[in-house]
Amino acid sequence: MKKKSLLLLCLSFILNGFAQGVDPLKAKDAKAQEIWVDSLLNSMSVDEKIGQLFMVQAYSNLDKKHEEFIEELITKYHVGNLIFMQGTPEKQALLNNQYQALSKVPLLIGFDGEWGLDMRLKNTFRYPWNMALGAVSDTTLIQQFGERLGVHCKRLGIHINFAPVVDINTNPENPIIGNRSFGENKENVTEKSIAFTKGMQQAGVLASAKHFPGHGDTATDSHHTLPVINFDKKRLDTLELYPYKKMFDAGVASVMTAHLSIPQIVSNPELPSSLSPTIVTDLLKEKMGFLGLIITDGLNMKGAANYATSAAIDLAAILAGNDLLLIPQDVPGSVQ
Repeated sequence: MKKKSLLLLCLSFILNGFAQGVDPLKAKDAKAQEIWVDSLLNSMSVDEKIGQLFMVQAYSNLDKKHEEFIEELITKYHVGNLIFMQGTPEKQALLNNQYQALSKVPLLIGFDGEWGLDMRLKNTFRYPWNMALGAVSDTTLIQQFGERLGVHCKRLGIHINFAPVVDINTNPENPIIGNRSFGENKENVTEKSIAFTKGMQQAGVLASAKHFPGHGDTATDSHHTLPVINFDKKRLDTLELYPYKKMFDAGVASVMTAHLSIPQIVSNPELPSSLSPTIVTDLLKEKMGFLGLIITDGLNMKGAANYATSAAIDLAAILAGNDLLLIPQDVPGSVQ
């Protein structure tokens, strides 16, 4: 009875706050945020909490059947996060509002827009790729770019944009990073990544440094296979991890874990780094002290998907230390 009274008191406080124009999701009052979060968690079932682990693909250029599929994931499986993919900004805005209205807990909306909304959506603004921006000497311009991209995301209800790419492009034969990187110099990549992050987060959109621990020196594409990086801890620490250390100090909100084979660090060469406790918990969380949001790269990518069944992969990713599963392939099986 006492717990129920406390919950009602918390809800009354929140509603009173909204009535006074104070949104605990935006307020800098940490106590108000904590009360809001605790009030939601205390009212949620285990299944509802499990649903918060999944970020599923939503399209604005598909049919009604796809919309019904997403709606079922929200209402039946309590999925708490969406990543919008191809479509148009007008339709995405409509669907965003439609899906948010169905969810008991506000949906976290993600987007993969490294060079602007044009990366996914028609009729939207496109900025240069990172390789071109890496040649810009004035970092204030990069910060302004990040801020403008943040404004564009926010207008569409996007909370987290999966950028910047902080991979260092040391392998010119890399089939997937290349122009998506700010360059081959670790200091320049770091400087540009921090400026971009500050700009976008200043606009109220979370940044996500990717692809941890570093996808720049790979000869294959993790969308199609599991790339192997054959170097030791010292090389990783001095080069690939350099931008992450600096970005953590600068306050980047999130890190995306990559699907890589790192045989000199992870004992099982077939285990993707995104599913490895050695990489996600021991290295990223404990040794490097990262306290922000950790999300996997897309679990539909062959670098992860070829490892086991979809449900087993999802469970392994959570046990490894990830907070969110991006594009899980079997939500019902994973919930079970």
